[in-house]
Amino acid sequence: MEYTEKENIILTKTYNFAIRIVRLYQYLCREKKEFELSKQILRSGTSIGSNAEEAVGGLSRKDFLAKLGVSYRETRETRYWLRLLRDTDYISAEQAQSMLDDAEEILRIITAIQKSTKDNL
Repeated sequence: MEYTEKENIILTKTYNFAIRIVRLYQYLCREKKEFELSKQILRSGTSIGSNAEEAVGGLSRKDFLAKLGVSYRETRETRYWLRLLRDTDYISAEQAQSMLDDAEEILRIITAIQKSTKDNL
């Protein structure tokens, strides 16, 4: 079941991305018998959304920006693991590209939110 809360696009996108990451982790463990890289991408890919959730519940704009910054960095790390999995033939170029496109979209959204929040300080 996908998360479709309309009022907060970043929470929706990061939650749905986390679902894809969990499914990728399951695939890597079950089909490819890969357990090290899969743990790395599971950790970074699911923490994007958890930090976005924490940001929304932040006590101040500074707290909000700090947690959103963690989401940004975790998204960049996840891109790294996706490229590594692709380039070591654990996942196909097509599988990787779809998830890399989602990660890029998340980065663009986070960047826009950070900019608008800083502009309104």
